[in-house]
Amino acid sequence: MKFPHLLTSLAIFLTFSLATQASSTVAVSEQAAPGSLAPNSMSPALNSTSPAPKVEIPRTAVFELTDPVSKRIYPLWIKLPRSYQSDSERHYPVIYVADAPYAFQIVSGMTRFPMNSGKMREAIIVGLSYAKGDKGPQSRVRDYTQVVDSGWKLETGGASQYADYLQTVVLPFVAGRYRVNDNELTFVGNSLGGLLGAYLLLERPNLFDHYVLGSPSVWFKGEQILSLTAKARATAKQAQKRRVFLAVGALETPAKAGMLHDMVDGADKLSKHLKKQLGDVLELEVLTIAGARHETAFPTTASQGLYWLLARDGEGNTQ
Repeated sequence: MKFPHLLTSLAIFLTFSLATQASSTVAVSEQAAPGSLAPNSMSPALNSTSPAPKVEIPRTAVFELTDPVSKRIYPLWIKLPRSYQSDSERHYPVIYVADAPYAFQIVSGMTRFPMNSGKMREAIIVGLSYAKGDKGPQSRVRDYTQVVDSGWKLETGGASQYADYLQTVVLPFVAGRYRVNDNELTFVGNSLGGLLGAYLLLERPNLFDHYVLGSPSVWFKGEQILSLTAKARATAKQAQKRRVFLAVGALETPAKAGMLHDMVDGADKLSKHLKKQLGDVLELEVLTIAGARHETAFPTTASQGLYWLLARDGEGNTQ
């Protein structure tokens, strides 16, 4: 049985929480638990009869898109740049973020100051959420793995179909609704999301231009990802550089953090494989994050990776 390896790949699932999809904005709200203590004299009084206010991410809307093949419905979270309405001629880079319930708010928060201050070019942020009716692990293990592994209790091997959904539904929807720069589409993925990103980079090279890959699950199915060869890009994009930011926590090893899989070694193997497959068109930046574990590495991966990709005036060097 290979089932124990679920403990590693699902470790960060407990931090994922699905946001309510009914609103036109991504929002969270908090209400006092029944029977909780009344606020003390130093706190403002709470009106127990009024609904708690929601905390909303500015300029963010939620759409529900249907995969025509599987009939699954996937919420799509889209945040527009601050200048989008006032600068009606500009076309923007797009950042596509896997595991939206966990990662979208991280990417949204960390890009706000550098984008608003002009240190980082503004971009549209698109959160790829899980299929409605699925729990997070069920949706991501199916959609983010590139080959069937019968040792898993959950369904695996749906990455090709999910890539079809991205190609035929998501990307056309975003491009048709917003002013996007078709040559600056970035995919951000962590853990199994990082594995999906590596698969898309090699097997579906026309979907995205650049990648931020955090702690990719290279170990999945006996490191099968390392057997893939890079498919040719469309003629118009063959000479375009593929910029890839690959990061992993320094403690993501069995010896240092009790991991079942050595993510540091996996990232190193993937780095070498990408160099071999992509050659001169690859611009690769690799970062080992000191003191970071699998549960804590992604915020640094996202902030450093996106700054490297989108910083103005060459300020994105991580060295």
